[in-house]
Amino acid sequence: MLTTALRSLRHRATAMSATFVAILLGTAVMGSFMPLVQVGLDPDTPAAERETLIILGAVVGAWGSVIALFSIVSTVGVTVRQREVEIGLLRTIGAEPRQVRALVRAETLAVALVAALLGALVASLTSRALLDLLQSGGVVSEQVAGTGGWVALAATVVLLLLVTLAAAGLAGSRASRGPASIVPADARSGAGKIAWWRWLVALVTIAQTATMVAMTMVTGDDAANPYDAMAMTGSLGLLLAVGLAALAPLLLRAGSWVLRPVLGGTSGHLAAYNTSRRSHLLAGVLAPVMVLSSAAVSILMLVGIDERTRPADLAPELAEEFETIHLLNNVVTAMICAFAAIMVVNAFAAVLADRRLELHRLRLLGATPAQVRGSILAEAAVVAAVGTVVGLAAAHATIVPFAYVRGEGLVPDAQLWLLPLVLGGAAVLTLVSAVGATNRTLRATAGAR
Repeated sequence: MLTTALRSLRHRATAMSATFVAILLGTAVMGSFMPLVQVGLDPDTPAAERETLIILGAVVGAWGSVIALFSIVSTVGVTVRQREVEIGLLRTIGAEPRQVRALVRAETLAVALVAALLGALVASLTSRALLDLLQSGGVVSEQVAGTGGWVALAATVVLLLLVTLAAAGLAGSRASRGPASIVPADARSGAGKIAWWRWLVALVTIAQTATMVAMTMVTGDDAANPYDAMAMTGSLGLLLAVGLAALAPLLLRAGSWVLRPVLGGTSGHLAAYNTSRRSHLLAGVLAPVMVLSSAAVSILMLVGIDERTRPADLAPELAEEFETIHLLNNVVTAMICAFAAIMVVNAFAAVLADRRLELHRLRLLGATPAQVRGSILAEAAVVAAVGTVVGLAAAHATIVPFAYVRGEGLVPDAQLWLLPLVLGGAAVLTLVSAVGATNRTLRATAGAR
């Protein structure tokens, strides 16, 4: 089975490259922060620096891990789902479901192993650079030794491999379930149902977010330690965006229905139809757009509100702690936004990798390259519109309660320009990603008429 898997990979390099990039970046992001925890737990590390290193590595690394693991699971699911016809064909010639699942796991493991090892190599450099940055900024002293961290990197690689294999197993089980057929599941059952676990994730995160928002607004801000309100609300926007991303297929269907009157012409009709029919695939693009929008707005506005409303008579040690917190917040924002932006580009490449035959058929039916390109750009516009609107709405789970307890009311006094700026930036990123992926796909079918 491993030999068959390696041979299969040679014929699907473009599609599997999306999984490769997701795992490599996930390992690099997680591995950049996890060694800080190991350094913080080292007995030779000065006691004054341990808490800062552990908080930085655990908190920032944990959020990076959530985003990375979510992206990996989503990308693996998209890659396997695109192979339903191939998997159905294997079933019709006698392959058993367990053999199909074994093939999918073997292919994914081969890609994941190489990507995770390369990601660990990158993380070994970035973690050292991150510690140097913290030392140059005065967050930790020069006495902290940055050697080691290989235990944390090895644990990161093992964790990512286990998660990737679990994702491949679930995707393979879903693709091989039911009777053998070469008709794709989305053609047999419409856009498909939302899995129960997606509803569970969404409901749990919504309930947790609502509870924390209510607690923050009822208890108010503690004058003795203004950090408490920030700690309670800081991650709510990102948490809600990740939870709502579990319902991304449903949000896309609803968004395509709402935007259908706006999407006029042939390209608009194709976009509305394809967005609804391919909602499970395009959800892999929508999720990072939502996370990018929510993270950028919620965390940056959180820092801005704190700088405007922080008590002037704070103790020096508490003021220094706030500066460290702001540094952490900015690092989190930069890391999550960079990772999410790369995943948007990566996800669009994965979604369009196996649509060459579809685009070829559209050309044979008389569609011009401009119409095909316009259809995919309209799909990207739907994804960008839904992703930014939902992401900005999720960001208010952080903004509203924190602004309220800090005395600015339900609407912050400044930085409102961030909302249209992030909305426009996320939309441009999504459309540019679609243009690049579409042009590559059209060049591959340029001679087919």
